[in-house]
Amino acid sequence: MTSASWIKDVPVAHRGYHDMNKQVWENTLTAFARAADAAFAIECDLQLSADSVPMVFHDDKLDRVCGISGDVRERTASELGLLSVGGTADKIPTLRQMLDLVAGRVPLVIEIKGRNAEEDDGFVEDVLEVLEGYQGKVALMSFDHHILRDLKRVEAPYPLGLTAMGDKPEEFFQHDESMQLGLDFISYHWPHLPNSFITAQRRAGTPVITWTVRDENALVHSYLHGDQITFEGLDPREIASR
Repeated sequence: MTSASWIKDVPVAHRGYHDMNKQVWENTLTAFARAADAAFAIECDLQLSADSVPMVFHDDKLDRVCGISGDVRERTASELGLLSVGGTADKIPTLRQMLDLVAGRVPLVIEIKGRNAEEDDGFVEDVLEVLEGYQGKVALMSFDHHILRDLKRVEAPYPLGLTAMGDKPEEFFQHDESMQLGLDFISYHWPHLPNSFITAQRRAGTPVITWTVRDENALVHSYLHGDQITFEGLDPREIASR
């Protein structure tokens, strides 16, 4: 297993340090620059373009963020790179553009957004090819067992984590199945804490970060039952200084 202890060090800005999509939108270079300037770690999401370029984008569809219909995976990287995010000057960035901007200044916690094993064939290899040689802390995570399995299969040289939620035994069984791959950390939905699965994982030394913290109550709860937060819509430094 790869050490993921550094993931506990600083709060993680959810999809960058945006302003809840008012003027600075999620998963944009502006949001990532803002996070790096504030010394927050950055969480972001990856989708794959039609020509197999990892793009920083959360949704399967383009409508919420770009105001047009269609699946992100049906457009090339060049086409996606022309699309305005939220009507701002920001365009959908590639993973390469984000890496060049951040340049190792703050840690990156990257979620790979899978579909199914067939559609995602080669996805993790495409991501790792872009990451090769990057000088900075990087962790990779996913909700999807097949993505995590593929990352282990190709021996990805980064801490690997399970993104998860749930408070039922059958959900814990599925999470345990993924953890048996030999994962290094967990990113968990804070309202579902505490629970027996996370308690056992923390007891075994697995770092746990939470998502998505949007108020002081969620922040306090997260630090009681986890090791670090993924946040948006607040400045955790202000709360800590009270």
